[in-house]
Amino acid sequence: MTLQTRFDQALADSKNLDERPDNMTLLKMYALYKQASKGDADGTRPGFTDLVGRAKWDAWDALKGVTQEHAMQQYVDLVADLKSAM
Repeated sequence: MTLQTRFDQALADSKNLDERPDNMTLLKMYALYKQASKGDADGTRPGFTDLVGRAKWDAWDALKGVTQEHAMQQYVDLVADLKSAM
């Protein structure tokens, strides 16, 4: 099974978790997804009035330099850990 296939499966599995992950885990999942699908963060950082957008952008930007393949693998591993913890 290719990494892309496992990543796609993890994306599907993440929508069917028994429990909703905490906000920090959701933020990590978002950042890993964006890094895996788009690469390094681009554009401008949202303003201070957009707290959610800013937190998401900051989490994604913190992964700058991580390869898309490594981000995919981290996402797959994170979802596997969440599935096994439930």
